[in-house]
Amino acid sequence: MTDNAAFSNDGERSYPPASNIGVSSESLGEKPPSYASAVPPLGDFNSKSNLTEKNQLSLSEDPYNPFEHRDPNGASSGGALAHLLKSSLGTGILAMPMAFHNAGLVFGMVMTLIVGFLCTHCVHILVNTSHNICRDAKVTSLGFAETAEKVFEYGPKGMRRFANFAKQFVDIGLMATYYAAGCVYIVFIATSFHDVVNYYTDLNWDVRIYIALTVIPCLLIGQIRELKWLVPFSMMANIFIVITFAIVLYYMFDETLVYSDKPLIAKASSIPLFFATVIFAMEGIGVVMPVENSMKKPQQFLGCPGVLNTAMITVVLLYAVIGFFGYVRFGDAVKGSITLNLPEGAWLGDTAKLLMAVAILFTFGLQFYVPNTILWQKINHKFNPEKHNITQILLRSGIILLSGGVAAAIPNLEPFISLVGAVFFSLLGIFVPSFVETVYLWPDRLGVCKWKLTKNIFLGVFSILALVAGAVSSINEIIELYSGDD
Repeated sequence: MTDNAAFSNDGERSYPPASNIGVSSESLGEKPPSYASAVPPLGDFNSKSNLTEKNQLSLSEDPYNPFEHRDPNGASSGGALAHLLKSSLGTGILAMPMAFHNAGLVFGMVMTLIVGFLCTHCVHILVNTSHNICRDAKVTSLGFAETAEKVFEYGPKGMRRFANFAKQFVDIGLMATYYAAGCVYIVFIATSFHDVVNYYTDLNWDVRIYIALTVIPCLLIGQIRELKWLVPFSMMANIFIVITFAIVLYYMFDETLVYSDKPLIAKASSIPLFFATVIFAMEGIGVVMPVENSMKKPQQFLGCPGVLNTAMITVVLLYAVIGFFGYVRFGDAVKGSITLNLPEGAWLGDTAKLLMAVAILFTFGLQFYVPNTILWQKINHKFNPEKHNITQILLRSGIILLSGGVAAAIPNLEPFISLVGAVFFSLLGIFVPSFVETVYLWPDRLGVCKWKLTKNIFLGVFSILALVAGAVSSINEIIELYSGDD
């Protein structure tokens, strides 16, 4: 990721000699860049075998510890936890009752826990692989895309030529997902204020006016370029979300719950919608590496309890509770967002809608940080360094205005964004981490009877099935949407 502390100031980075990966840099018209001075000469990194030889020749040297070179003024463990919670507790959790409607009570509960475990495991192996390749390459930190690239560079000879493809695939996937999510956020915020304000006033404004007003605070929060300055927003957003959940829980239990008319397992044709919703809602894979790289004590990210485990246990339990009891309470009448089922005109229900809208607004900066940082690293060399600040301001403002324009032009963005999210979150959140770990461990570090290979093949197949199911479901929603307009 582009918040990589191992990058030099000019954003350049190094690669193994072109002869070792089968592609000539000169033939591509590119000049191989270089790492920061902390990295040894390129000749030391021709292959894993060279790394092994180097280690054998210098057994007396202490192994490189990337954690010792992190920014002492980086984010605290509490700040990192707040970011991870907020990245996973977005609009997706509001759709969990609908997900349970498509799965059934028992099947939905069991599979929510299983998918939560799989997502947590995939994040764990991604971060752990990143730590390992950082030690091998003697760099302080690597982002998501850079981790994939470096693993391929030092992997089996047949895979090395795909290093740049791996990096570009992850970068493009992250940008597509998070820029699209930004459009959805704007629509969600605007629609929430539209419903509440128009109900209590005689304005009767179109939702596009609220979209235009929503863009204004997004322009301000979108200018924040360091994760540590987004911590207060994430913490406030988490507080608002907790209050909203408390209100939602109040309405869930304000009447006697009826379980008898709810199926334990839904019909098979609707189950793919459940998986598409849960994976899209639960995955925050794009935020993980920037958050971990920004920590001053990254050793506290993994482990027990650890930042990651604490965040994901909290997230999965909240998803399960909201989904299960939300479906039991509202049954077949449940809507795409649980807040839409709250009584209209009730001050408590409207408060929940507004608090959730503000929480999503505060999340916009965190979601916008990921794709914009990637994009800036790809293009910053094209601008005069003295004009980088004003260029970033204009670039960020332009993208936010464009997102607002897309949201205003097509207020019903959800099916389109669900399609993008289902495709890329299935790939980026499950397939890529499992594949990257396999490449890094190949061929002799895959465990007894290569059980890690078997495990990663299962994860890969599961991600492809989720991708297909999510894509088909989203396309069907798009068809139904436009057929309804006719």
